[in-house]
Amino acid sequence: MDTTWILFVTLIFLCTLILYYKNRLSHKLKSKHKNQLPLGTLGWPFIGETIEFVSCAYTDHPESFMDKRRTMYGKVFKSHIFGSPTIVSTDADVNKFILQSDAKVFVPSYPKSLMELMGESSILLINGTLQRRIHGLIGAFFKSQQLKVQITTDMQKYVQESMEKWKEDQPIYIQDETKKIAFHVLVKALISLEPGEEMELLKKHFQEFISGLMSLPINLPGTKLYQSLQAKKKMVKLVRKIIQARRNKGNFEVPKDVVDVLLTDTSEKLTDDLIADNIIDMMIPGEDSVPVLMTLATKYLSECPVALQQLTVRYEENIKLKKLKDQLGETLCWSDYLSLPFTQKVITETLRMGNIINGVMRKALKDVEIKGYFIPQGWCVFTNFRSVHLDEKNFELPYQFNPWRWQNKDMNSYNFTPFGGGQRLCPGIDLARLEASIFLHHLVTQFRWYAEEDTIVNFPTVRMKRRMPILVRRVEP
Repeated sequence: MDTTWILFVTLIFLCTLILYYKNRLSHKLKSKHKNQLPLGTLGWPFIGETIEFVSCAYTDHPESFMDKRRTMYGKVFKSHIFGSPTIVSTDADVNKFILQSDAKVFVPSYPKSLMELMGESSILLINGTLQRRIHGLIGAFFKSQQLKVQITTDMQKYVQESMEKWKEDQPIYIQDETKKIAFHVLVKALISLEPGEEMELLKKHFQEFISGLMSLPINLPGTKLYQSLQAKKKMVKLVRKIIQARRNKGNFEVPKDVVDVLLTDTSEKLTDDLIADNIIDMMIPGEDSVPVLMTLATKYLSECPVALQQLTVRYEENIKLKKLKDQLGETLCWSDYLSLPFTQKVITETLRMGNIINGVMRKALKDVEIKGYFIPQGWCVFTNFRSVHLDEKNFELPYQFNPWRWQNKDMNSYNFTPFGGGQRLCPGIDLARLEASIFLHHLVTQFRWYAEEDTIVNFPTVRMKRRMPILVRRVEP
């Protein structure tokens, strides 16, 4: 009886505490900004709506969390996710304003574990002059013809080496193959490291590091966050050794990689630690976004025979170019790959449907009003790209893979932001497209394949549940 009474009183106390918390916060916000704050609910104390957000994220339709609230409250609504009161935007115009705002209005904000792993000097988190300087240096190098030539040569080499090992009587796991290829290509562009023991050690440490990006923010021995931080320390040590050797050598007039590019800066703000941290952060696309782009393109083409046929048989876009180059005794250059029109439409549609980057989070440094929506100082804002990309008002039959929709559609509209936008627009846009174009060209010109059943997992990062197994059959050149 005593135990039952204690449990009953505790339950009453907790319910009272929850109601008090919600009413107090709601009253405080309403009294300060009456009728301005977007509609929505902050959910439970402390955890808010995080559990439902994550639960939806693990389903086939992670946008269901947004859709439910958009129906109830509109395209912009308030919530409480990942420990912060948050304004969620599924409105392209609001997203555009946030992405284009400078660091005086919004600054990056991510879950605590991710921010701790990235470090204060990460290009994902720094602001102002230093961010613009690093972003400008890297962006210019990534757009250079010199790097595109190198990426093309390396990508062709690693793709061919990988595909030569493919056997017709056993499944090929596309996600694994593309991760290996893309990581080698990117690390070469970052620190000029060739495949070998040192590369394998770096990759091992990197996989330990990236596994903790969305872990619980508890840095104690045995936790995922602790293990990830230890792995990063080992990578920093390796990269710092390379940086110090370059500084001693000097001569960065013709930079061969990103380390050289960052060492050309004379401001003395780019320390060895800052450069090493950012080099490691820039390895993430080689393990995550670029391989997933190639993997999802393979998946969507497997499920759309008409699109696959257009790449291979009907218009012979890739086959025709390959035969022409063979006749001339030439290899394809980077501009050849990027000039394949339907291939580019396939990549664009893959980016729209796949939503490799689900959205970005920012924190308001002051009160902001956008399209009549009020964002209080200190609140986070989640600009959700996926909901915009899958909105039937923006794209007809949005869940249907349809590369032809891009025939006359503007890719520069803020209805389509697969790489973000504004000052923090991903500098590797062209390189991601180039790598995907090269992979798809070699895949469709050398193989016909049958894809085994697999499903997309959307949280904490986009990936295939079974690593995208396919059975291949080689075709005559």
